[in-house]
Amino acid sequence: MTDTPSAAKTLDLIAIGRASVDLYGQQIGTRLEDIGSFAKSVGGCPANISVGTARLGLRSALVTRVGNEQMGRFILEQLGRETVDTSGIVVDKDRLTALVLLAVEDEGVSPMIFYRSDCADMALCEDDVDEALIARSRSIVVTGTHFSRPHSEAAQRKAIALAKKHGAKVVIDIDYRPNLWGLAGHDAGFERYVKSDRVSSLLRTVLADCDLIVGTEEEIMIATGADSVLASLKLIRSINARATIVLKRGAMGCIVYDGPISDDLEAGIVGKGFPIEVFNVLGAGDAFMSGFLRGWLKGEPLATCATWANACGAFAVSRLLCSPEYPTWEELSFFLAHGSSERALRKDPSLNHIHWATTRRGSYPTLMALALDHRSQVEDLAQDAATLKRIPDFKVLAVKAARRVAAGRPGFGMLLDDKYGHKALFAAGAGKIGRASCRERV
Repeated sequence: MTDTPSAAKTLDLIAIGRASVDLYGQQIGTRLEDIGSFAKSVGGCPANISVGTARLGLRSALVTRVGNEQMGRFILEQLGRETVDTSGIVVDKDRLTALVLLAVEDEGVSPMIFYRSDCADMALCEDDVDEALIARSRSIVVTGTHFSRPHSEAAQRKAIALAKKHGAKVVIDIDYRPNLWGLAGHDAGFERYVKSDRVSSLLRTVLADCDLIVGTEEEIMIATGADSVLASLKLIRSINARATIVLKRGAMGCIVYDGPISDDLEAGIVGKGFPIEVFNVLGAGDAFMSGFLRGWLKGEPLATCATWANACGAFAVSRLLCSPEYPTWEELSFFLAHGSSERALRKDPSLNHIHWATTRRGSYPTLMALALDHRSQVEDLAQDAATLKRIPDFKVLAVKAARRVAAGRPGFGMLLDDKYGHKALFAAGAGKIGRASCRERV
């Protein structure tokens, strides 16, 4: 298909595919069987990439489906806070948002369970891919998992065709999870490689359309079906002579190939490495991709792209969660300029401060807070037990009055206590949920 004139490119990239809620076990070094509490965050390869690139200053969007329930709304609201364009996200009225349970059991060992039976994002179909949205973007990122079902495969192939039509680059993150292809059991979510002729034969048909191909050693092998990384790289190059190929090698960084593949696997472009403690490997590849795309889409040298990718990956493997822990551009720039005295980046106070300061939810140059916390004088004013019982209702009225004064403006707050303020706390939180831009589909 030949390129045709396109709409104004108001987006740098559109990621397509998985969007889930990750529930990370808070007890480190513990089996999932023994985890007692979890932290919630947005997850799934494309969702993570959309957040990671937005934090690095790119204009990002996500095409996926979420359920018409609280977890789906959590994803929409969180993406909105991260400035990710959510207009391509469909709200599925019949299916639930996918969940993933994860734990850090040992260094580099993070078992996970995917709750994805008939989940919302895997119901993505061709009708969900809007040509006008694709036409606005300089690139799209398709992901391997969404080639595992016929309708989601069709959606991604349509997006590829539209991208080529409108002059956008096509990127593939091979994103191989064997059990999401039905090749491993529910307890094998951490499994990285199961050979499959079916998967390889399908993925080979996608490679020719791609301008950037990114995968781990195992993913590069599954993309072709060859039995070695070098043979796989050569086969990819025979299929696609122009694509940039990025081989992710975990703690060893990456190698980038932009020309013929020699017999020496090491004969490629490498970036600077960052020796850090490996704490949690989950989501590191998505952070890596975010850093690489920031450079690649800005026209930086491939060695620079690889350096930024390695650095973003270093942040991810040194912290617990996925997308909430990815660096902002300010944080990444500081790290590249100054490094860190800590091998565990999560323990670096300077980086943690920059992370906190650059991921805050809005700026409040003026803050007005009404103090309704517990004061003994309020009790002293009460003449009898009946009057004491009216204090919670009084605080509810005060919250309603404060909301009326605020009139939806930012910078207004409340101080409430836990003795008489429970009802007021609920009243203060009611009706504050915003609605992100999205579409609905059965």
